[in-house]
Parts: sequence; structure tokens; C-alpha cells
Amino acid sequence: MKLLLIRHGPTEWNAIKRIQGRTDNPLSDTGIDLVMRYRIPNQWKSVGWYSSPLIRAKQTADILGLTNVVIEPALTEMHWGDWEGQILKPLRRKLGDMMRDNEANGLDFRPPNGESPRDVQERLAAWLHSIAENQTNCGAVVHKGIVRCVYALAHSWDMRGESPIQFDWNSAHEFEFDKNGALTPYYKSIPLL
Repeated sequence: MKLLLIRHGPTEWNAIKRIQGRTDNPLSDTGIDLVMRYRIPNQWKSVGWYSSPLIRAKQTADILGLTNVVIEPALTEMHWGDWEGQILKPLRRKLGDMMRDNEANGLDFRPPNGESPRDVQERLAAWLHSIAENQTNCGAVVHKGIVRCVYALAHSWDMRGESPIQFDWNSAHEFEFDKNGALTPYYKSIPLL
């Protein structure tokens, strides 16, 4: 079975590289204009669709014309805790070695009072197991962190260092999972523009 993930359109915070996490920001005007130009491949238009409960994902699903979208809490972006609202580069400079050591933890990287990518993967694995019961392809409108965590699950990437691939955030991300919800090491990028 296949799973197609589409990242939400840009927000004002994305434009200034501010960590959003679970902060519930809407799409910016630029984000709305961009998503209005997206074209979902025909074979994906009639599958069942899911969305993160955050407004930026729900707006993206609405603009894409997706109907009967199921809101799924497991698809919520990683919780960045005390670092939500910060800009990553200045935060790295301010925290120095402490941040480098934390980021070197890969899947176990954890912002203060936030969650780790491993935590995100645990909720995603449970969701994948539940949707596998339908034995059908499906799609979801999600977040950058969710796409990266799904990719890491599929390819046994420990999330240390740079990503093994360059994600195009104006593309959909196609994955494959089996009847038990386990991801296979398959990935395909499908341009939306």
C-alpha cells in the first residue's frame, strides 16, 4: 500500500525560519497562493485523506479541494517545547555545545519540555498500523517533521547529521507500507508544481 504525504503551505513563521512546532499559525498569503498552484496526481485524488489538526495543514487540505478529510492527532508536528517561537540559528549560537550535543542524539534529540523524533515515530507507527487495516492507499497533509520522521522509519535513518536526501517541500512524498503498517525502504518525490 502507498502513503502520500504533502507538507502544508508556508506560514509567516516559516518565512522567517521561526520554530513552529505545535504553535497553531495559519498559512501566509504567500502560502495560500503557492498551495493554490499545487496539482495532486489524479490517482491520488480519490483516496482517503488525513490531516494534522493544526490550522496550516487543514487550510492546505481545504485549498487542495480534499473532501472527507479525517483529522488525525498522530500527524501533529513535533512539540518543540520551550524552543517554539525561537529562530534555530541564533538558538544554536546561544546554546553552543549543549545544542550540538542534543542534536547529535538524532532520534533522541529533545527540546526542553518537548518531544523527540523517536516519540513522534512511536505515534506515527501506531497510526500506520491502524490505517493498514483498510488495506488501501491514502494521503495526508502534514508537517516537515512528520515527513522526516516517516522517512527515517522507512529507511532506518537515525536522524544524526544531514538528511540522506534533499526533500523538495513543493513535492508530495510517497511511501509504501505493508498490511501490518510497517514501512518499506521505498521513497518517491512527486512534484506538485
